[in-house]
This record gives sequence, C-alpha cells and structure tokens, in this order.
Amino acid sequence: MSVLSRWLGRKQPADEDALVIEPMRRSHLPQVMEIEATAYPQPWTVGVFQDELAMQTRGSRHYLVAILGGRVVGYGGMIYMDTAAHITNVAVSVAMRRRGIATELMLDLSWEARRAGMESLTLEVRESNVSAQSLYRRFGFVPVGVRAKYYENRDDAIVMWCTDIQGADFERRLQAIEAERNAS
Repeated sequence: MSVLSRWLGRKQPADEDALVIEPMRRSHLPQVMEIEATAYPQPWTVGVFQDELAMQTRGSRHYLVAILGGRVVGYGGMIYMDTAAHITNVAVSVAMRRRGIATELMLDLSWEARRAGMESLTLEVRESNVSAQSLYRRFGFVPVGVRAKYYENRDDAIVMWCTDIQGADFERRLQAIEAERNAS
C-alpha cells in the first residue's frame, strides 16, 4: 500500500477527534514553530522550515503535519539522498505525546520513502531519548554508531539505520504496525 493510496482512501474526518496527516504547508508554520520551540533546545528557525518546504516542491524533501481538532499537534520530515531517506525530525506537542501521533507520522514517512524508491531510512536520535529509540526500533531501525556531542555540542546522538525498506519484510512490518493501530 502506498502513501498515495492511503491518502486517497482517507476522507476528511467528520469527527473532530480524528487525526489527519497531510503535507506541511507554510500556513502550518506558526503552529509547527510552537512545537519546535518545546521539542528542541536549539530549534530550527521559520526560515529553515521555509527553505525545507521550498525544496519539498522540488521533490528532495517530504514534510508532514498531524492535525487534531484543527490544530497541528505534530510534524515530521525527511530528505532524499541518493538511495536513502534521512528523517530530519519527528516532533509532537508535549500535551499530545504517547497517543500514537509519532507512530502515524513514522508510518506515513516510511510509506512515502518506499514510494519514492528509497532503499533505506536513517536518522539521529538523542542518546537520552529512550522513548524515541523504542519507536524507531519498532520500525526496524538499528543503532550503527554514535555522533559525539552532536546535539548542542554536548549530547551524543545515536545513528540508526533501517535497510531494505523495499523488501517484503519491511512492508509486513508497516502493515503490522497499522493493524495494531487499527485494533486499538
């Protein structure tokens, strides 16, 4: 199943409590910046996001927002590099964490990376962010190295990779995560 088919099958929810994942637009940036400011000690600027969105229109980036009740409650993005997609960020508002929003964003990013023909996914995660590491492991990411003092020149980052995302095993993994989500 591709992201496109998921989006085409998704109707605008009548339920205000339904989560909607859609492409990030400039109009989302004020709410994205609120989340960004609480998620990262050194947040990206509006200008960085505007540049990323401009590159998205050229096909080298992919950014999504999660909307609940008309508000942006999370976002995520990735850069396409040769045959790998690098996940740049996944963030959820503090009040909305532990509700599966990051999982939804990761599902859509993963399906999109497959659709784009990428062979692998990579990311960095703060060494102290155990919950994010657990989420990424669920998607098949494994630690492959450490970038010393990567964050704010003090905290280490764990480099994680997920390979063979075009394979049947990865597709089954995504389908299983979706099935778990739909069962709850």
